[in-house]
Amino acid sequence: MKTLLILGAGIYQVPLIKKAKEMGLYTVVTSIPGPYPGFQYADEALYLNTTDAEGILAAAKERRIDGILTTGTDVAMRSVGLVCETLGLPGLSLRASEILTDKAKMKEAFTAGGVRTAEFRRVSSLAEAERAAEEIGYPVMVKVTDKSGSRGVTKVTGCKDLASAYDYAMSFTGKDYLVVEKFIEGHEIGIDAYVSGKKPVLILPHDKLVYRGPHSTVPVGHVFPYQCSDELGKDIECQVQRIIDASGLDHAALNIDAFVSGDRLYVIEAGGRCGATCIPELISMYGGIDYYGLMIRSALGEETDFTLKRRLPCAASLLYVEEPSVLAGIDDERVKALSEEGFFISFDYKPGDRLPAMENGTDRIGQVYGPCSTGEDIKNMLMRARACMACQSAGPVL
Repeated sequence: MKTLLILGAGIYQVPLIKKAKEMGLYTVVTSIPGPYPGFQYADEALYLNTTDAEGILAAAKERRIDGILTTGTDVAMRSVGLVCETLGLPGLSLRASEILTDKAKMKEAFTAGGVRTAEFRRVSSLAEAERAAEEIGYPVMVKVTDKSGSRGVTKVTGCKDLASAYDYAMSFTGKDYLVVEKFIEGHEIGIDAYVSGKKPVLILPHDKLVYRGPHSTVPVGHVFPYQCSDELGKDIECQVQRIIDASGLDHAALNIDAFVSGDRLYVIEAGGRCGATCIPELISMYGGIDYYGLMIRSALGEETDFTLKRRLPCAASLLYVEEPSVLAGIDDERVKALSEEGFFISFDYKPGDRLPAMENGTDRIGQVYGPCSTGEDIKNMLMRARACMACQSAGPVL
């Protein structure tokens, strides 16, 4: 029996763990202790911080693992890179993992590699941030370099708001520097790809559904396919290859956030793992392939074929609330009706639980996805999904 080490036991790793079990693998699931749902599905729970690269490497050697993988999170990627490189396993290199989990190093590598991206500065003080914003020109984005899910990110339109944005970002990061970059006007999209032999064997751009939070827009869903001109399609392929060349990524998923302006793609950032927010589920539904299974087989060094079998329009969205609430109940009959029509809906909380207000991608309370061909289809799916939940005001925290 082959052993797969999965980093992370959170809600985004649960489908990966379940698929590995379904494939007959021995699953070792790693995270810090806590009520993480992935532990209950694992053959072995390993209580280690996924950012402890040396500790993860020692555990991987001890268990003689056949592969290592995660999805939906950036924080564990350096550990994946170290294990893959040291043990000669398929997956991204240590260098690629370090570039793609630090937005400052990433932007520097992208600039050197000809990736089209926004003008930026690495800053280590408020004074440097103020100088960078003046040089670049407002509006700017102030970002942490080591977090995903829109955490610690703020759009700043003028100097009076820069100090608060700087302090907000620093409260999220473990680094002593941030990135200040030019805000690009355009249409935001996502791109998910898979890289093998330093070439993309799959490139799937997709539209985004966003929630406009207090600091920045938060991606809460995705729509497949993204319709674009032939010229833009070629530019997307070009920029994806440049990202691969600049980072050295290979044998791994690639998740990209980007803006489209005209027929040109501007890359915001990229990660050496599959995207979250139902991206693997949508790729599987859209293309008629088993994307979780393919990622696992690739991590084990087995033969894979990422050729799409079909192109079925589909969409997904997180379920969330705008104010702190309590989940009063779930209408099982409505959930059943959605499921019978080919939609998939799940909840991360149970009745009686307090629900966080949406501020970043971790503040989800559930998700829904399914076949959708038009904007009206998506609205109808979301309306029916939200009708499955009964929420009430949480009131003051005692």
